[in-house]
Amino acid sequence: MTAKEVISPVNITARKELGVRPGDTVRVMQKIQEKGKTRLQAFEGLVLTVKHGTEPGSTFTVRKVASGVGVEKTFPLYSPLIDKIEIIKRTKVRRAKLYYIREKAAKEIRRSMRKAFMVGDSIESDIAEKNRVVKETEAAEQARIDEETRIAEVAAAEEAEKAAQEAVIPVAEEAAPEETPIEEVVVDEAPAEATEDK
Repeated sequence: MTAKEVISPVNITARKELGVRPGDTVRVMQKIQEKGKTRLQAFEGLVLTVKHGTEPGSTFTVRKVASGVGVEKTFPLYSPLIDKIEIIKRTKVRRAKLYYIREKAAKEIRRSMRKAFMVGDSIESDIAEKNRVVKETEAAEQARIDEETRIAEVAAAEEAEKAAQEAVIPVAEEAAPEETPIEEVVVDEAPAEATEDK
């Protein structure tokens, strides 16, 4: 028996029979190595083109829209870094290269932008927001202190006025002394002149 020679760790016949073609929506599970560990990352999108059929150098381009931005990746069909390729949906298309999807998406974005209107709203930066909050709290604290001071001053004024009224009230209640007639005192001016002559 002759030993079967392994050229690639990938099952080439399975990938060849998969038959990825333009218009398919595929999920590609890609191996990512980080810090000595390997994890799988999914990339799901529309196949725009398949180049070189099922030859050893065959590639296919997948496009997806992530956060409103179009992202395209070109994968080698027989790459050992691809763990699995799943065909989710198959669409009949009449072109071998679906590059027009890029312009179509751009046109849709431009059309939606035309409908947009200027609002003029904005948000402040985190630092500016923190500074504003600090200033507002300081201003609120100062206003509270001023209010407490004003209330204390008003209370002290009311207390002083009340004390003054209480001091005046007993004097008014006491029996008024009988009025004594004021005698008119006449001062002789003559002796004053006599002193001046001397």
